[in-house]
Amino acid sequence: MKDPKEKSIGEKQSLHPRNIHRQRYDFELLIKNHPELVEHIFINTHGIETLDFSNPKSVKSLNKALLASYYNIREWDIPNNYLCPPIPGRADYIHYVADLLALNNHGKVPKGNGVVGLDIGVGSNCIYPILGHSLYDWSFVATDIDEKAIDNCVKIVTQNESLKEAISFQQQLDPSYVFKHIIQHEDRFSFTICNPPFHANEAEALKSSIRKISNLTKRKISKPILNHGGQSSELWTEGGEIVFVNRMIHESKFYPLEVLWFTCLVSKADNLKSIYKSLDQVGVFEFKTIEMSQGHKISRIVAWTFQNEIQQQAWNFEQNTKD
Repeated sequence: MKDPKEKSIGEKQSLHPRNIHRQRYDFELLIKNHPELVEHIFINTHGIETLDFSNPKSVKSLNKALLASYYNIREWDIPNNYLCPPIPGRADYIHYVADLLALNNHGKVPKGNGVVGLDIGVGSNCIYPILGHSLYDWSFVATDIDEKAIDNCVKIVTQNESLKEAISFQQQLDPSYVFKHIIQHEDRFSFTICNPPFHANEAEALKSSIRKISNLTKRKISKPILNHGGQSSELWTEGGEIVFVNRMIHESKFYPLEVLWFTCLVSKADNLKSIYKSLDQVGVFEFKTIEMSQGHKISRIVAWTFQNEIQQQAWNFEQNTKD
């Protein structure tokens, strides 16, 4: 009989307990569902099958295999130079939001299309709506300022039958706003999600990419290759993450009844002090900070609500904002 400890070898224990990507990648299954992945797999110096995570083509091929193998998404692609997100980490965000909603549903994660999320900055990959619908059968409204990104998301949804009734899109035509023109008075979003641009400018984004690729390849490089791609609006914004998140918080006060939980990823711990100050200024009823870890990378979700305990418990997760 095998030692139970053997089962945990290679397990990514920092990921959420329900994350199906905690175990080492099953390359046999992944190749079966996406044969092209075999071109990117090699045996490393430790005799372990892996792939070059510094190569954007490898990352995209892995994503296609993961989506086909675990989420029933057979048609998925993104335009060149757009952000190709690591799926395990994105799935973690969805699972932690599910835990947050369970607090207002007698400890049980609410499922079904009556649970509607608003994805701010969906990008061209549509990954959060795909994961949220596949894992919990949630519905989504997804927004972005980039028309080309939204067009690609529409293409993904159109090509996958399971997504057609679950995800809709709306372009934000005024980049100076986050929620305005998107949230309407009659809407009832159970949550918002957002992975904001981290950097303040292109130079900062490129510097970060050089450091990341150097760590992945174990060699010093001078010319960056964005292993996950990314357009300017996906990677940087004027003032960086802190300005974007604080703007989001101050806008959120105008929609206290339309949204149960506002949430946003925060990559830099140094930004939390300013974020907490903004939350206090707008008078939120409650906020939470949920730490996430993917390998050596530490990030956190900041979640806040304007609704008191009675309002939270009275939230109707079976009411669909798109009806």
